Amino acid sequence: MVAAHVAPVALLILSWFLALGWLWQAVAALRGMPTLPDLTRMDTNALPCLPVGDGPHLSVIVPACNEEKSIEATLRSLLASTGLRLEMIAVDDRSTDQTGKLMDAIAAEALGGPHGLEVVHVTDLPAGWLGKPHALAKGVEQATAPWLLFTDGDVSFAPHALELSLRLAQAERADQLVLALTLVSESIGEAAVQATAQALAQWSLRLWKVAEPKARDFCGTGGFNMVRTAMFARLGGFEKLRMEVVEDMTLGWMVKRAGGRSIVALGPGLVNIRWIEGIFGIVGNMEKNGFAIFRFRVGLALAASLGLLLHAVLPLVAIAAGGWTMVAGLLTYASIALMFHANRRLNGVWPLAAVLFAPATAIISFGILRSVVLTLGRDGVNWRGTHYPLSELRKNAVRWAPLRGADAR
Repeated sequence: MVAAHVAPVALLILSWFLALGWLWQAVAALRGMPTLPDLTRMDTNALPCLPVGDGPHLSVIVPACNEEKSIEATLRSLLASTGLRLEMIAVDDRSTDQTGKLMDAIAAEALGGPHGLEVVHVTDLPAGWLGKPHALAKGVEQATAPWLLFTDGDVSFAPHALELSLRLAQAERADQLVLALTLVSESIGEAAVQATAQALAQWSLRLWKVAEPKARDFCGTGGFNMVRTAMFARLGGFEKLRMEVVEDMTLGWMVKRAGGRSIVALGPGLVNIRWIEGIFGIVGNMEKNGFAIFRFRVGLALAASLGLLLHAVLPLVAIAAGGWTMVAGLLTYASIALMFHANRRLNGVWPLAAVLFAPATAIISFGILRSVVLTLGRDGVNWRGTHYPLSELRKNAVRWAPLRGADAR
């Protein structure tokens, strides 16, 4: 009898805790997201002009491994950039398809154009390096511009995206600028999964707080990570990221920890990527990164996976329970819809897509769990045709220690 009474009470309490938590996050996002600079809505006349000179304004490092389907579109979109001078360095990272040949052909076409394009072919991977950090490091060796942009071989750029980004970075006296990617989706399911992933991420990463020196939030993305060259050299380059699976996020952490100024900007349509293909596409994407995000700590990753399942299931159970518990479940979904609304400039997803939150969250939870199981089962990560032992990944994973005032000053 006691147990029968306690269960509904426990459900009521848990449901309301979750509902109020989502409401808190939604209100924070509604207040915070509009404060992010949006390059498509800014008065460009208020941004400083880029310096006049003969050298490049920006070195763009494009590593690619077996990206023959997308590398040509990426490089051509970069070559079409206007308003600045680019030094493009495309790194063919041991590709076994036509990626390297396509790079060489486009570089030959670019001769005499407004932007330089150099191709670096990597044929061997030194011991103690992951493929992508090594490819990025080889690109940096050739870079001469005062700013570096690290991107990927499946990203496309609007002609004025890089000019606006660099001018904003200089206006804000930033050391790092992350331009939020526009995630291209071809179904409501894909859009819902992407929007859900971003909403869940905001429980630990508040994009509008990244620019605050004393806030714990930091950011980096492989598709658009712009860093001042002097700051990158001060951090020691990629030497500290030799075996780092999520080198983009770790670089953001390092910049902020070193006292650099990091900012996140929006720019719908400026930088585009097809991040996932199909509603289960995110599962494949997380195979390499899912466990790495938790620094390869099993307990933390499992707790996160189970926590996500709770987010997916509890509101539905609450709604089915009726009474005030149902109110909590409905409030949870209303708050998630508000979060989706707050992120409209980030992802373009309508708030009504929140009705797919439960299955989308379950898919993400499965992706984390699968990443853990595969990494443990393989005793490491298979990436770009190379196996990296788990012991080495754990030993070299940078610990994202909390960013406190003393670190960020």
